[in-house]
Amino acid sequence: MNKSENVALTLPDGSIRTYPGPVTGSTLASDIGPGLAKAAIAIVVKGEQWDLSREITQDSSVSIITNRDEAALEIFRHDAAHILAEAVKELYPDTQVTIGPSIENGFYYDFARKDPFTTEDLVVIEKRMVEIIERDEVITRTEMDRDEAIQFFRDMGEEYKAELISAIPEGQTITLYRQGDFIDLCRGPHLPSTGKLGKDCFKLMKVAGAYWRGDSNNEMLQRIYGTAWRTKKELKAYLTRLEEAEKRDHRKLGKEMGLFHFQEEAAGMPFWHPNGWTIYQQIEDYIRRKQKQYGYQEIKTPQVVDYKLWEKSGHADKFHEHMYTIEADNRTFALKPMNCPCHVQVFNQGIVSYRDLPLRLAEFGSCHRYEPSGALHGLMRVRSFTQDDAHIFCTEDQITEECISFCKMLLEVYKDFGFDNVRVKFSDRPDVRAGSDEIWDKAESALKAAVDSAGIEYTLNPGEGAFYGPKLEFVLTDAIGRDWQCGTFQADFILPERLDAHYIGADNDKHRPVMLHRAILGSFERFIGILIEEHAGRFPLWLAPTQVVVTGITSDQDDHVRTVYEQLKAHGLRAQIDLRSEKINYKIREHSHAKTPAIFVIGGREAEENTVTVRRLGSKQQKTLDLSAAIEALKEESLAPDLRKN
Repeated sequence: MNKSENVALTLPDGSIRTYPGPVTGSTLASDIGPGLAKAAIAIVVKGEQWDLSREITQDSSVSIITNRDEAALEIFRHDAAHILAEAVKELYPDTQVTIGPSIENGFYYDFARKDPFTTEDLVVIEKRMVEIIERDEVITRTEMDRDEAIQFFRDMGEEYKAELISAIPEGQTITLYRQGDFIDLCRGPHLPSTGKLGKDCFKLMKVAGAYWRGDSNNEMLQRIYGTAWRTKKELKAYLTRLEEAEKRDHRKLGKEMGLFHFQEEAAGMPFWHPNGWTIYQQIEDYIRRKQKQYGYQEIKTPQVVDYKLWEKSGHADKFHEHMYTIEADNRTFALKPMNCPCHVQVFNQGIVSYRDLPLRLAEFGSCHRYEPSGALHGLMRVRSFTQDDAHIFCTEDQITEECISFCKMLLEVYKDFGFDNVRVKFSDRPDVRAGSDEIWDKAESALKAAVDSAGIEYTLNPGEGAFYGPKLEFVLTDAIGRDWQCGTFQADFILPERLDAHYIGADNDKHRPVMLHRAILGSFERFIGILIEEHAGRFPLWLAPTQVVVTGITSDQDDHVRTVYEQLKAHGLRAQIDLRSEKINYKIREHSHAKTPAIFVIGGREAEENTVTVRRLGSKQQKTLDLSAAIEALKEESLAPDLRKN
């Protein structure tokens, strides 16, 4: 542009600042005020994040990102990754750098190095990172021709960087960022200088292995993980959450409480123990009652289905690498990775009239998906799982009513499990999808109208819909502030077409139903893992495997202990009896460690007066109650929330 042309910048409040030529974000921030100039770390130009030093040459809408903004987190973390790489290159010059992005809660960088990094190395690297921050090195952006950039990094001995650039189409400009003597391939943006990252706002966490470009056929690299935050206070809060999360780790608690285990002979497939299966059954019974209340009919479909059905539905193209296959009778079968196509087969049996709609089919469907071994994580990421799955076959006019009903049921369920903080994301069409844009336009419009009518607020989650339709994702927040995406509600105009589902309309012609996919818990395995960590193993009474233990102070009370135990069982309570000759304090500590919600202690006086001393988990106080009153109090609390009187 001509240097004499003015550049008009429109700020978020609608005000306009005009400059007689190109202007940087730094200049704009300084003109607005010294406080903003000090806090500014980047600028948003026409919706795109830029470095503060980059010149704006055209009229643009702009906003300043400060060190207090949520958007600053990703920039801080990306810079921390670059500072990590610079520190490693200074300390270990023969190391090659590869890639280092920001991730949720932090960052990582992958390195090619012969010798493995140790925990002691992380301490040394972290110290050098602090030194780099204290140097306050200016970070500058430069552009380079693609072929020139390839040669540049090869000359430096950085073959991995050269390979990355080689994959970029010819003719594209390559952007590099320099800080001190370190230079890296990056799109940016970055902080104005390394000193903008607080030296007490980051921490290196661990070293792990990672294949180059995520391909197991490539060489193994070393990945250093770290976390970075805007303030020291945020970092401390995060580390505290990690400590709390470690205490709540469902894998550790699952072992301590005898809930489940995994073993190599069935990797990623849980073995449920009596205690864990009790929890599982309580949840299943609760969901079954809830679905019946809302008009669902329960079905059961095969786990092994001819592969041709998955090809017809489109799942084979999408999930083939995650599907277990079986050869028999000169045919290929697959363990079902999901239930949807099988539910269409049930719908297709017989003639369905519009009067039968909506038809709500629910299944506790057992599914199998081959997940890479490195992705497995206790109950949170498994290969064998059961979904509280259901599909609603309805007309387009019924979508809104069904969405409203589902949201009502879902929120009731989450509340009963103790989750009151629920957020909703609207995920629209992904890049790889089935169906035409016209069908997706219709599906997205119908789902948006439905969720708007339900009065549910949501945020957009672009490109994250299922391959056959847009979806709502329901996100829970647990006791220590972590988010868990569990429930989904999806509008599908495509699968009924592919699997030839139809109903007879009022005009006596065939019509395609809309297929609404929905789940509340997601998978039982993952949801139980979430519950274990939410409650730190201290389940509410209705879910606890053992609800009450009854024990005596001495063996003199054994007969009465047995009588109380039988009465507890007669009232439907999941009770255990402890007649061991151990000291009472030892037994109380042991049962408390096992997270037993209630302990009935019986001594000589209790036996004489037909009372019990009740100790509740987490309380230092104890109460002596008449036996019938103690049992009645537990009996009401032991019921699932939907079965209680109040």
